[in-house]
Amino acid sequence: MSLYDDAVLVLKDIEGQEELRQAYLDHLQAHPDGMWKACTAGHVTASALVIDPEQGRVLLTLHRKLRMWLQMGGHCEPGDTTLEAAALREAAEESGIAGLKPLPGGPVRLDRHPIPAPCHWHFDVQYAAVAEPGAVQEISDESLDLRWFAYDEVTQVADDSVVRLLDATRARL
Repeated sequence: MSLYDDAVLVLKDIEGQEELRQAYLDHLQAHPDGMWKACTAGHVTASALVIDPEQGRVLLTLHRKLRMWLQMGGHCEPGDTTLEAAALREAAEESGIAGLKPLPGGPVRLDRHPIPAPCHWHFDVQYAAVAEPGAVQEISDESLDLRWFAYDEVTQVADDSVVRLLDATRARL
């Protein structure tokens, strides 16, 4: 199965966010290359909120280009076989933490946001990834900083999309 096919199946199974979910499916139907960065009409991305439920905290990256505290994530790559695998790969690359486990139940939520030209939209499929107790992070070249935040600190440092992702993740926990 291709990554495109996996994305369509995953999106068809997501409950909630019906209008947004349909926009993702419509985009992929109109753009067979909609999984890839080269699709200038927009493309699907995969991200994961790294969580440590035992300590009640999340790991956020201070994104080098955007200068915002965000979850780990990014573009799909040709070697990715599933959206979940892409999200976990991005989370491991950006956090330096091996052995992240996906929170059961598939994606936690969807978030479509505009990006600068030449592309127009990121259709982000957002997962949560559980870190082993005592996991030690290592900053990547894509980040200015990498830091654990208590759940109640996230509203003070991150934008509403990250807060919504954390809220949905905590509800699933």
